Amino acid sequence: MERSTIVRVHEGLHARPATRFVKLAKGFESDVELVKDGKAVSAKSSVKLMLLAVKENQEVTVRANGADAIEALEALIGYLENPRAGLDDEAEAQSPANDAGQEAAPAPGSVPAAPGGANRLRGVAASEGFAIGPAFAHFPSDIAGQGRMLRAEEIEGEIDRFRTAVGAVQARMDHALAQDSLSAGDRGIVAALRDIAADDSLTGEAEGLIKGGNDAVSAVITAASTIAAEFSAVDDHYLNARADDVHAVGRQICLVLLGQDDVSLENIPEGAILIADDIGAWDLARAPLKRIGGVVCGHGGATSHIAIIARSHGIPAVLGLGDQVNALRTARDVALDGNAGHVIIDPDEATRADFAGRVEAAAKERAGLTVFKTVTPKLADGRIIEVAANIGSLEEIEAAQEAGAMGIGLFRTELLFMRHMHLPSEDMQAETYAALAKAFAPYPVIVRTLDIGGDKPIAGIEFPDEENPFLGWRGIRMCLDRPDIFKRQLRALLRAAVHGNIKVMLPMVSDISEVRQTRVLVDECTAELKAEGVPHASFDLGVMIETPAAVLIAPALAKEVAFFSIGTNDLTQYIMAADRLNPTVAKLNDVTNPAVMSAIEMTAKAGVAAGIMVGMCGEAAGRPDLIATFVKMGLTELSMSPASIQRAKKAIMAMAAEG
Repeated sequence: MERSTIVRVHEGLHARPATRFVKLAKGFESDVELVKDGKAVSAKSSVKLMLLAVKENQEVTVRANGADAIEALEALIGYLENPRAGLDDEAEAQSPANDAGQEAAPAPGSVPAAPGGANRLRGVAASEGFAIGPAFAHFPSDIAGQGRMLRAEEIEGEIDRFRTAVGAVQARMDHALAQDSLSAGDRGIVAALRDIAADDSLTGEAEGLIKGGNDAVSAVITAASTIAAEFSAVDDHYLNARADDVHAVGRQICLVLLGQDDVSLENIPEGAILIADDIGAWDLARAPLKRIGGVVCGHGGATSHIAIIARSHGIPAVLGLGDQVNALRTARDVALDGNAGHVIIDPDEATRADFAGRVEAAAKERAGLTVFKTVTPKLADGRIIEVAANIGSLEEIEAAQEAGAMGIGLFRTELLFMRHMHLPSEDMQAETYAALAKAFAPYPVIVRTLDIGGDKPIAGIEFPDEENPFLGWRGIRMCLDRPDIFKRQLRALLRAAVHGNIKVMLPMVSDISEVRQTRVLVDECTAELKAEGVPHASFDLGVMIETPAAVLIAPALAKEVAFFSIGTNDLTQYIMAADRLNPTVAKLNDVTNPAVMSAIEMTAKAGVAAGIMVGMCGEAAGRPDLIATFVKMGLTELSMSPASIQRAKKAIMAMAAEG
């Protein structure tokens, strides 16, 4: 059996998405392959999967052959089309989604020196921030093979020795994954490294060389170099960075074979700048990261795992220095600018003072944002602007709370539907919505009803083939045609509403009749629950403004609903008639385009005139450069990614201070 789809995994099947995809594939007995451009690879090999270089928005085919082929296809296609609904969402916040705008790593040694003399170097700005501190040189010796050919009778024993070493490395990584000290992001990286250590591509290549007479250490070095070269040859800077991961895993296997321990980072002094030619993600993830002031490295780039770990822990980093890093071997002190990619060896007093000031200013900014966690932003006239979070699962509650979210402005219920092989029951939905309400009480929780379509299908609903599913049977249109599904969700929401802070929002509304038909169903569900003696309560009903039709009839819609929430992502693509997933028309997907801003203003005016709340739950809600404009239009609620909440609160308070 086979089925084709368009990949929606952000940046494609890089290390951690590939690891998750493989984990999912290994859960089925069937043989599973992924096919791209006529090339098929096993879906149970993360290395082969990554080397297929599957990128976002590309078409692939999943093939499955076996007793559970149907289930395998559904699960794997579901992950490719909506990765956040697949397995756990570990480290998603640290995925290449956060690498936007970062430059790719240049070839080693190709980075020009920074202006200012021989003691100033320039590399890749991999993690923002400033640091100055004592240099901690970390240059472990290279590992070389024994360079001898095995006798025939030695080969079997050498293969056993190699397999034992691989098992030991995997066991170490399993042990690390079990530790609470690893962050979710670091855990995802270690899991990806463990998959490389267990992958047939690496172990098979090495065993083949051993069978040919090579000693195990030489075989591992050669095998790792061969696979790393394949990654380096791929036209994708993120996959290029995986070459470093293969070398790091190969090094760990070799150390076990040689009975050696790698040079430890345990003794790095507080605030020291870690200097290395190369640092394996495995080593860095286990290092005392809170003590590291900064990282300078000859290898690596903005999308390497070293960079991702540094960013996730707020450690400034400059990578990709190439041979220039050798100039730092004997440095006493180092200053680094992770914003510009500059490194200064043994800085003079003026430079020390300058960097100390920068470090202090950056610390104050971070501390300043943290202060906004508990702030309730008010304007000069006393109006409160609610800054809420967009989330799609209960696992994201903690991050939203830690950021200081004033409730939930968008809970995407489709993820609840897509992560299960069957439609979720009314009880399961009611429990989920109730847990959400309890977690944020007394703040409001806005739950979006099922927003599903042909572009993101779910098990249990048969979708027609559509040439343009974005303009097809989706959102409220599908729900009203399938009251058996919709009423189950509405009943669950009415049950959860006993907690008092549930609001319900309808997606893809383009006609007033859609709101009125929904009210009829809500009334039916209310009557049923009352007759059954099931506790329930009413909820405010609102609509997402994301179609041009909704904008044009906003004054009439405002008389029918309790609130508006502007979905800028879809509104922009519909206003500009430009698919937001199509990179060739990406420049048209600009919320600041006068046409889009005019649509937002028209919506706000209609809502304000009717006296209802007007909010925004698209990505634009978290942009500090636009927040003042939206608030002046009349918006009183902004919902965004948890990472943007404190900065948004600061922007609102700055407006209040200006009067």
